[in-house]
Amino acid sequence: MASRAGTGPGDGRAARWAGQRERRRREFVDAALRAIAEHGPRVSATHIADAAGVARPQLYRQFDDAADLTRAIADRATEQIIVAMRPVWEPQGSAMQMISAAVDAHTGWLAENGNLYRYLTLHSQIGRREGEDAIADVKTVIARQLTQVFEYYLTLFQLDTRVATVLSFGAVGLVDSCAAQWLEAPLGITKAQLAEMLTRWIWHILDDALRTAGIEIDPDLPLPPPPPRQPPTS
Repeated sequence: MASRAGTGPGDGRAARWAGQRERRRREFVDAALRAIAEHGPRVSATHIADAAGVARPQLYRQFDDAADLTRAIADRATEQIIVAMRPVWEPQGSAMQMISAAVDAHTGWLAENGNLYRYLTLHSQIGRREGEDAIADVKTVIARQLTQVFEYYLTLFQLDTRVATVLSFGAVGLVDSCAAQWLEAPLGITKAQLAEMLTRWIWHILDDALRTAGIEIDPDLPLPPPPPRQPPTS
């Protein structure tokens, strides 16, 4: 008797092969992250293959080409950043505590993954459709989530929520550009000092927006947390 469509033995083998290929791809991306950390943003395929303990031809059996590998690395980095930026997805405490936690998370990830960030910057458009950019994509994910947080509090204070997007993208851009510049030329500024400055600057921007609308809040008093949300996907 003929097997029903989609239930034959070949389908099981295909599913197992797909699962094995995905597992191997993740292992090679893990190796790529180690190689990038060791060799820097201009890491070679040979470096990655060595980190994975395989010959270079085996590396590209799991990826369509170099661009496919680069895209997979960028996607993994995005996953890491989303995990690291949990304080943005789940803000708690006072306004100053929320800002400080988010800034610390961003600068902390950057300081610990400097070569990976440089790699993303160097290869940000490889393996992506025209107009797409890995770094811009990550910042957009963060800013859109932050927009929802700002909208919640603007609504709470009965203010115009239309400024939430501008504030969010401005804050993310400020933190990212300053932190990226600090990564390349710290000029004796410690990570803690950088985070403190950025936290203070972001607060002044938000405070100005609130005062313009006639609202004054104590930055050190706890605020009601926004409703829980699922972390964004990469």
